[in-house]
Amino acid sequence: MTSVTAIRMAEPVEVADIIVKAVDISKRYGDGTQALSDVTIEFRRGELTTLLGPSGCGKTTLLKIIAGLLPASGGEVRVDNRTVYGPGPERAFVFQDFALMPWASVLRNVAFGLELRGTPKAEREDIARRYIKSVGLAGAEHKFPSELSGGMRQRAGLARALTVNADVLLMDEPFSAIDEQMRRKLQEDLLELLREEQKSVIFVTHSIEEAVYLSDQVVLLTRNPGRVVKSIRPGFDRGAGPEAVRRDQRYLDAVDDIWSQLKQYLS
Repeated sequence: MTSVTAIRMAEPVEVADIIVKAVDISKRYGDGTQALSDVTIEFRRGELTTLLGPSGCGKTTLLKIIAGLLPASGGEVRVDNRTVYGPGPERAFVFQDFALMPWASVLRNVAFGLELRGTPKAEREDIARRYIKSVGLAGAEHKFPSELSGGMRQRAGLARALTVNADVLLMDEPFSAIDEQMRRKLQEDLLELLREEQKSVIFVTHSIEEAVYLSDQVVLLTRNPGRVVKSIRPGFDRGAGPEAVRRDQRYLDAVDDIWSQLKQYLS
């Protein structure tokens, strides 16, 4: 049975507090595969929402539709109540595989979004250096991706997304290829950056623990086709610090409760 102290259903909020809304999203691929069906989710301004579910439930597909990188077969995405028809400057994507240009320095990679916008070189490099420092990469500006560890490459990808000053960060399993120690450090760094930057984040992961630790809202999806099962708000206080949170019984209960919800959909 779901623990009411650990999990609370999402409650209706004012329209002004919703920055992204996916409405009745469906996606059918050319081979007939139905990846998503009638998915409706509201994402609150200034919060981190995680999409969580088994492989094949359409998490990344939905993220790319919200980003405008993939068209939906039905439904619509609205950002600040404006319908999305493609990529836009209010959304930035952080890829699982870092997506850094191997021939370019960290500085050039991080500043690339501003370069595409036509921002003058001196200005874009000043902005890029600020975010390179904010993610802990100061001193690595002139290194190339091949000279960086996996954790450093992911930090560079996050800095690039922050540099373009998008309101919404879309993060596709950004920490999945990183060892556990670095993964925890990047989770803590991400939360600290979000407190400073006041961004809204839509985050995809396979990790229940990561979802509960990071999220204001966890959206559970099932597969064949991908549908929303439940929207959950873990609702515990992170103010005591990361290690205290991970020992908090409310955190542990939330992880167990989400697992009990998801395991019935695993084959």
